[in-house]
Amino acid sequence: MPRIPMRRQPILFRPIYRSRVWGGRNLETVLGRDLSSTDGPIGESWDISDRDDAQSIVAGGEWEGLSLNQLWIEKREEIFGAGLLPHPARRFPLLMKILDACDDLSIQVHPPARVAAKRGGEPKNEMWYVAHAEPGAKLYIGVKEGVTRSTFEEAIRTGTTADAVNVIEAQKGDFIYIPSGRLHAIGKGLIIFEVQQNSDTTYRVFDWNRKGLDGRPRDLHIEESLESIDFDDRAVRSASRDQEGRLVSCEDFEVSLRSGSPDINPVTLGTFGSNLSIAVIDGSLCMGDLSLTAGDYGLIPACLLPEERQADASAKTSWLEIRIPPTTAQ
Repeated sequence: MPRIPMRRQPILFRPIYRSRVWGGRNLETVLGRDLSSTDGPIGESWDISDRDDAQSIVAGGEWEGLSLNQLWIEKREEIFGAGLLPHPARRFPLLMKILDACDDLSIQVHPPARVAAKRGGEPKNEMWYVAHAEPGAKLYIGVKEGVTRSTFEEAIRTGTTADAVNVIEAQKGDFIYIPSGRLHAIGKGLIIFEVQQNSDTTYRVFDWNRKGLDGRPRDLHIEESLESIDFDDRAVRSASRDQEGRLVSCEDFEVSLRSGSPDINPVTLGTFGSNLSIAVIDGSLCMGDLSLTAGDYGLIPACLLPEERQADASAKTSWLEIRIPPTTAQ
């Protein structure tokens, strides 16, 4: 009998959990993650990561056991498409996470490229999508009108740093673009999906006078922060998504929001030969015998045929689609 070819499916990775002083257990109680092998407050799940100290490994399927870096280096065209073949990055250029903020994160900034090069760090542009928000939860975004570097330095000296930052009340469905240089913090009571450059450089300027998990005060990076902060940045909220569903489009990534519809089912995820990652916000996407539910990230291989890209989605299903622009330079 002729051999029936195996249906190819989205690539799933084993999540990498990170303990954080501001974390909790909502990845388990809200998103249904199994945290039985972890202890303490879990603040981050790194779901698609190509870092030396946090390497995503394929869980199941045709490419089981391979690392994300192996896919990027050895199977670029097959998994990510010919459009990224000339891409200069040695590693997969994005890092995708879920954050569980059960306490306020530090007020911080990521360095722009010029400062990162000088300080030996990495620049980081990122975006947030609020998947869950407790009543009164806040986001801290950019410096307030009238705040200069000198007045901000005075706020640091007097312990009033938080008073110099714009504060907005967060709601489920909010999305915010955080370019390098924008002062920011995530407030408690939020679950956030984060898409960012493949970077782990963060400069803390204020951490609410608390101690870390080791019982000692956490390091601050005052000089580096002052050098990195854009004191002309007053932006608070992102604009509404455009007619094609795009939330953010920058040189490093494009993120769109899609929703299920009773009039269009199944839906098609991406196109043959192109790169695409997805993150399910609500509901589920069913592809063959694979079901992606709220909190799941998946990578859609470029080699999937049109019929392999079909997914059943209810009207209550929503998901992010993340793409790397072909012209991205790292």
